[in-house]
Amino acid sequence: MSDLKIAVVLGSTRTGRLGESVAQWIIDAVDGRTGADYELVDLKDYPMPFFDGISPAYVPPTDPAVQKWAAKIAEFDGYVFITPEYNHSFSAVLKNALDSIYPEFNNKAAGFASYGSLSGARAVEQLRLVASELQLAHVRTQLAFSIFNDFEGFGTADVKFTPGPQHQAGAEALFGQLEAWAGALKQVRAAA
Repeated sequence: MSDLKIAVVLGSTRTGRLGESVAQWIIDAVDGRTGADYELVDLKDYPMPFFDGISPAYVPPTDPAVQKWAAKIAEFDGYVFITPEYNHSFSAVLKNALDSIYPEFNNKAAGFASYGSLSGARAVEQLRLVASELQLAHVRTQLAFSIFNDFEGFGTADVKFTPGPQHQAGAEALFGQLEAWAGALKQVRAAA
C-alpha cells in the first residue's frame, strides 16, 4: 500500500454520460500499481450549488455541500480529471467543482483523460489553464479518447467504450508521471 492517494475525478454528471466507462477503464488500468492508491470520485456524489461567492482562495466555503467536497479533495495527493469536451471546453459541473475550492488543490499533481469528437483535446487545453491557477502541477501525458474510434455504436443507446490497445502505453506513462509529481509535491507540502 502506497502513502500516495490519487483521485480519479469523473467530471460529468449528464444523463447517459460516457465518462463512467472511461473512469472504469482507468480504475482497471491502475489495478495492481504500487506507486499510489487510486480512488474514483464521482461529481454525481457531490452536488454543489453554482459558485457565486468570494474566491475560496480568500474565504473558506460555508456551504455544507462544498465543505463535503473540499474535505474529500483534501484527502488526495494528485488527481486524474476525466472530462468530456462540450463546445470546445470541459464540463460546467467540473468547472464549478474546481471554482468552489482552492487550497485543497495547491501544490498537488494533476493528469487528464478526455473524450470527444477531437478526443477532448480542446477541453484539456482549457483545463490546464484552470489547473495552473489552482496551483496544480499538471503532467504532460494525457489520455484522449475519440468518440468515433474509441466508442462502438456512438450515437446509439448501446454505445460501448472500446479503446484501442495504444492507449495502454499512454496510461502507463500518465500514471508514472503523476505518481512522480504527486510524491515530489507531497514533500514540498510537508516542508512548508
